[in-house]
Amino acid sequence: MSLRRATRSDASSIAAISIEVWIGTYLRRGVNRFFADFALNEFTPAKIEKQISDPRQFILVSENEEGIDGFIRVSSDSTAPVAGCSDTEIATFYVQPRHHGKGIGKRLLEAVFQQCRDRAETSVWLTTNAENAPAIAFYLSRGFEQVGETHFRIDDQKYLNKVYAYSFT
Repeated sequence: MSLRRATRSDASSIAAISIEVWIGTYLRRGVNRFFADFALNEFTPAKIEKQISDPRQFILVSENEEGIDGFIRVSSDSTAPVAGCSDTEIATFYVQPRHHGKGIGKRLLEAVFQQCRDRAETSVWLTTNAENAPAIAFYLSRGFEQVGETHFRIDDQKYLNKVYAYSFT
C-alpha cells in the first residue's frame, strides 16, 4: 500500500470508489431512482478531474498492487456549517469496505494531518451522517470532537449529519 497525490488519470477510479462506498454506506435497503440519479450525477470522472485540478483541493489516494482502494479529499476554502471551524474541510474520505481494518484510513488521515500542520492550519473539520456509527467511532478514536450538527441535502430531502473538528493546537 502506498499513498500519493491523485492525478487526473485517477478520476474514473475515484468516481467508482465514491459510488461504491456512498451507495454501500447510505442505501442499506435498496437503491431507488432518486438516490441512483444523485450518485451517478455527483460522482463522475469529469467532476473528479475538476477537483483534482483545483488548487484549493488536495486529493490523496491509497494504492495497492491492483489499484486505488481509498482516498481523502481536503478542501481549503470551505465554510463550515457551525461557528468556530477553520476553512479546511475533509470533504470526502472513502475506503473500500473490503479494505477496512487494514490501516488505510489511519494512514490517509495521518498524511492529511501532516499536510495541515505543514501549512500551519489550526484545525480541520468534516461532516458525517448521524447514523454512520463506524465512521463516527473512527473519527472519535482519531481525536475528532463533535462540534455541531447540519443536514446533507439532496433536492428537498435532508439528512442529519454531525460536524466534527480536529485541532492541531
